[in-house]
Amino acid sequence: MIVETGHFALVLALALALVQSVLPLWGSVRRDPTLMGTAVPVSLGQLALVAYAFACLAEAHVAADFSLRNVVENTHSTQPLVYKIAGVWGNHEGSMLLWVLILALFGGLVALFGPGIPIVLRAATLGVQGWIASAFLLFILLTSDPFARVVDPPMEGQDLNPILQDIGLAIHPPLLYLGYVGFSIVFSFAAAALITGRVDAGWARFVRPWALLAWTFLTLGIAMGSYWAYYTLGWGGFWFWDPVENASLMPWLAGTALLHCTSVMEKREALKVWTIFLAIVTFSLSLLGTFLVRSGVLTSVHSFASDPTRGTFILLILAVFIGGSFALYAWRAPMLRAGGLFAPVSREGALVWNNLFLSAACATVLVGTLYPLALEALTGQKISVGAPFFNLTFGPLLVPLLLVVPVGPSLAWKRGDLLGAAQRLTAAAGIGLLVAVVLLAVTRGGPVLAPLGAGLAVYIVLGAATDVALRLRPRPMPVRAVLERARGLPRSAYGTALAHAGLGVTLLGLAATGWGVERIAAVTPGQPVELGPYDLVVTGLQPRIGPNYAETVAETEVRRGGRVVARIAPAKRVFAARRQTVAEAGIVTLGLGQVYVSLGDQHADGTIDARMFWKPLVSLIWCGALVMALGGLLSLSDRRLRIGLAVRGSRPAGSPPPARPPVLPSPAE
Repeated sequence: MIVETGHFALVLALALALVQSVLPLWGSVRRDPTLMGTAVPVSLGQLALVAYAFACLAEAHVAADFSLRNVVENTHSTQPLVYKIAGVWGNHEGSMLLWVLILALFGGLVALFGPGIPIVLRAATLGVQGWIASAFLLFILLTSDPFARVVDPPMEGQDLNPILQDIGLAIHPPLLYLGYVGFSIVFSFAAAALITGRVDAGWARFVRPWALLAWTFLTLGIAMGSYWAYYTLGWGGFWFWDPVENASLMPWLAGTALLHCTSVMEKREALKVWTIFLAIVTFSLSLLGTFLVRSGVLTSVHSFASDPTRGTFILLILAVFIGGSFALYAWRAPMLRAGGLFAPVSREGALVWNNLFLSAACATVLVGTLYPLALEALTGQKISVGAPFFNLTFGPLLVPLLLVVPVGPSLAWKRGDLLGAAQRLTAAAGIGLLVAVVLLAVTRGGPVLAPLGAGLAVYIVLGAATDVALRLRPRPMPVRAVLERARGLPRSAYGTALAHAGLGVTLLGLAATGWGVERIAAVTPGQPVELGPYDLVVTGLQPRIGPNYAETVAETEVRRGGRVVARIAPAKRVFAARRQTVAEAGIVTLGLGQVYVSLGDQHADGTIDARMFWKPLVSLIWCGALVMALGGLLSLSDRRLRIGLAVRGSRPAGSPPPARPPVLPSPAE
């Protein structure tokens, strides 16, 4: 009975979404307070209903209710509890329900924490959000019902896909969706601004926290997905330029550009048209990623479904929202007035440079991802666009961007001093160059790009530290005064520096992969295998029984100079329910590097195939992503950016009222 109520809750949620998509939006156009007032309770009601439906599906998975097709196909009674819960979104239907839940969550958050947002803008924003929710709720109910019953319930389920039975899956999709779907509210703000005619610095101030929140979660989601692929898939890589990986990278690149643009618009009321465009593009790329994962147009370990009906439905959603939003943009954008002017050498100019290369990099990834699909659709010819293409096109676009990252914060708004900024960064640039030269000399005959990348990474990290140091101590002053300035410095300044430093840390980890060592060999127990500075010795093969699998574990010692420094246990697991064999990598972190071992086939002579890696500094890749996300969260905690905090300042007696920002004419006028 609980299952039926969950399905009914989705139907009611669709009804509320349709109401939300009409009444508040029409009220914002007609400036009717009563109609606009319906946005908040309807949004919260929709959130409650979708959350209840999701809880019903989760309860069915935990209780192993095999009368549901979704539970039968993704759960087993012996499955650990954490994977039963992860199995809720480890499939197409459940993941779409999570998608809609997060969509409703962001609408509910705007309803709850947006009292400072003008009522017209908030109503229009929630109205657009209602349209998106209506489309995806309809998609779920018509093509992807998670509550579909089976006629003859089996006694046991088919188990969750073994490669998804990992703690990373319990974390990765929710984080990724909070980023993906989080940009929907930014899209809704942009469409609402075009509909209502308010596009000014105030709009940017309202939008920036939501863009920052979505960007932070998307950063964490991509990092978690990269690490999950690294240790779960057994091939030792963290990025393969898989089309689905690209689908998450593209909105991150566009969202990063958008985040920088909102700061320009908020400070100088410039780049209005471009900021609105980026808000639309970022969520459009999120929708494109949803289509790629679920349409069956590509083959990937990350893809969920291959049902043409679902793909057609999502393609229709793409056409309506992307086509409709760009049509609205084409109609209203020419009416926007130009914002503040600025010199090419200024902080605004540096951010325009930032946007130029981020957009070009995003376009490169988009072309490389879609070109094989378009070519196959038009000619039937199948080609593969992989790492060589992206490394040769994407990498060079990032170099000029990374060189300017420390320069931007050192420039003044409107008109900056490039020579002064260069002088302030002399030490950072000099140390970075020294690191590159020393590494080139030490690793003579090794990879050339790795030392250059390491030097650039050091320059970025020290540049971020220099920016904060000069803000705290622009001239000689007592320590007490420095501490006072440190307390008064906005958290967003610390957050920006942390995010830039995190980018440098990740770049250092990526550069260091050039010095890694890989060995593929048939390993004999007891015989050492040299791997970089270490020797690996398999001491024995042990069979073990897990909760829903059987495994063979290769107990391995990691030695250095004859001394055991670590022990790892790579394994081959056999899942009987799925009749599938999965390699469980053995990984140990030594310093900032990692020793990685993945097992292959076992032979009759007792040897076992193994793929072994020594990856120096590889952990910095994910540590840097965490630092970037921490920077985003720290910026979000700034009182000027805190969601929902829009305090109207008092005006001194006798002073003239502030000028009202220009607005576009309402479509109803």
